Amino acid sequence: MKKNTLEYEQALDTVVEILQNRARGGAAPLSYGELSTELAGRGHQVPSYEGPMPYLLEDASVRESPDGSLPLLSALVVLRETGRPSGGFFKLARRAPYKRPGDDMELWVEEIKQLAKHYADR
Repeated sequence: MKKNTLEYEQALDTVVEILQNRARGGAAPLSYGELSTELAGRGHQVPSYEGPMPYLLEDASVRESPDGSLPLLSALVVLRETGRPSGGFFKLARRAPYKRPGDDMELWVEEIKQLAKHYADR
């Protein structure tokens, strides 16, 4: 699956939908493997740790918050081993226009809170 193809865009739409639904349900994180399994169940073969997954997660966040004003959906996807997002999430959260403050844990906890709040009534 390559970026800027119909297949990628359809998978991206599905990632956004899955993560928005998760945020609406209280913003409980899910692992990369769980997301990969959900995607496969919807017809998108996206390995959990390679290929397009990191790009899909970044693009899901950017699509939903291009100006940095909304919480980042990719905060919901965590490493099974640590229960926290990968380094890619923190790099995205700290670059412009997002520039989220705090150490990694503070930043992530706040993002999860904001996701739950933002999507509670949607």
